[in-house]
Amino acid sequence: MSLPVPPPGTRAFPRSARLTRPAQYRRVFQGAERFADRYFTLLAAGGAPEPRLGLAISRRVAPRAVDRNRLKRLVRESFRAQRAALPAVDAVVMARPAARHAGNAELAAALDRLWRRMAQRCAGS
Repeated sequence: MSLPVPPPGTRAFPRSARLTRPAQYRRVFQGAERFADRYFTLLAAGGAPEPRLGLAISRRVAPRAVDRNRLKRLVRESFRAQRAALPAVDAVVMARPAARHAGNAELAAALDRLWRRMAQRCAGS
């Protein structure tokens, strides 16, 4: 079961939907609820005006830039597709080492599961 897909016009990724400042990341890392699976760790902190995404894909997890960029693209696309159905939280997604070797479809399914778990638990935020 995946979250409902929003209408095509609402799938943008504007600057207002991104974490852009170090203080925003700090707030999430300090007071977040954690969701994890084999490929990703998702940290979510309430109090945001709308769902916002931050990425933390380290060089230790994916030494090659091409691998880090692929993971970031997949996370951003998944967030764009699910954004309308997510609660107003700041979310930071971190990749785990197994993500580097997984296929795109497998990673997309893992992200869908994490977004769904986060939406269920953080709906009241």
